[in-house]
Amino acid sequence: MPIMPHPDWLVIEDERFSSLVLPNGQLDSLWRGGRWCEGPAYFAAGRYLLWSDIPNDRIMRYDENDGHVSIFRQSSAFSNGQTLDREGRLVTCEHGSRSVTRTEHNGRINTLADTYEGSRLNSPNDVTVRSDGSIWFTDPSYGIDSDYEGGLRTSEMGCHVYCLTVDGQLHRVAEDFEKPNGLAFSPDEAWLYVSDTGATHRADGPRHIRRFRVEESHRLVGGEIFAVSDCGLFDGFRLDVAGNLWTSAGDGVHCYAPDGKRLGRILIPETVANVCFGGVSRNRLYVCATTSLYAVTLNTRGHHVIGEAIAPSEIRTASRT
Repeated sequence: MPIMPHPDWLVIEDERFSSLVLPNGQLDSLWRGGRWCEGPAYFAAGRYLLWSDIPNDRIMRYDENDGHVSIFRQSSAFSNGQTLDREGRLVTCEHGSRSVTRTEHNGRINTLADTYEGSRLNSPNDVTVRSDGSIWFTDPSYGIDSDYEGGLRTSEMGCHVYCLTVDGQLHRVAEDFEKPNGLAFSPDEAWLYVSDTGATHRADGPRHIRRFRVEESHRLVGGEIFAVSDCGLFDGFRLDVAGNLWTSAGDGVHCYAPDGKRLGRILIPETVANVCFGGVSRNRLYVCATTSLYAVTLNTRGHHVIGEAIAPSEIRTASRT
C-alpha cells in the first residue's frame, strides 16, 4: 500500500512527528469572529470547549456535539487563561479584576488570589492545576499595560510565577522572568514548563520556554531554557501522554520532544495564542488563533489535565446490583 503524503499544513522536521499526526487528517476552521482568542479549557462531561476572547471581554463556548458557538460569559473581567480543578470547576485568570477566580458548580464566582504580601497582582495570565489540588499561575503585566486587554494600571510588583496551595497560601515560586506566560506540567508532574514572552516589551527580550524541576513544598529548581522560538513567541501550550510539548507560535503550533528537539509544525493562517486537548479520546487539539478557533485530530492523546477529558479506556464503570 502506498504511503499517503502529509497535507501541506503539516511540516515534518523529525520522523517521530509522523507517528503523532494523521496523513489523512484535516485542519478544521470551527469559528471566526474574535479579536484575540486565548485560554481554552475542555469540559468532558458536556463535550464543550470554553475559550477567552480577551479584547471583547467575553468567554466563548463551542459545543462539540453540534458545532454550535455561543457566548458563555460577558463581561468576563477580560479573562485569559483557564483550566479545570479536581472537581471540574472553571479556574480563570482575569485581567480586569487582576485575580484568579473559580466558578462554582452553582455559577458563583469566587476570588482565589488577587494580592501577594499586600500588593495587587498584575494581571494573571495562564493557569494549571496539579494533582494535589495546588493552582499554579503566571502574572505578567499584559492586562494592565493598556485598556485593550484589561485596564491601564500601575504595576505594584514584578512579573512572577505563583503557586496557590490547597490551604489557601499563595507562594511565589519563580522570580527571574520578564513576562512569564504559558505553563504546564509534564505527565509525571516532575517538571514545570513556563514560557517567557519578554520580547513583547524588549526587542532582544526572551522568547523561550524554560523547564523547572518540581520538588517538595512546591519548590522549583533549575529553569534551563528548553526551547527558543524562531517564529513569533511561545504563548500557551499543552503536553501529550508521551511528554511531547505542543506550543503556540507565530506560524502555528510547534511540537517539541522531551529532549528539546522540535519534531514538526502545524501551520495555521493566524498567530496562535494557546492550545488544548479535547474530544472523547483526548486526541483533538483545539487551537486558539488570533480571530479564530481551529482543531485537528492527532495520533496521540493529551496528557490528562485535572478535570478535563478522560478517555473511555480510563473510565471504570461501577457494577450494578
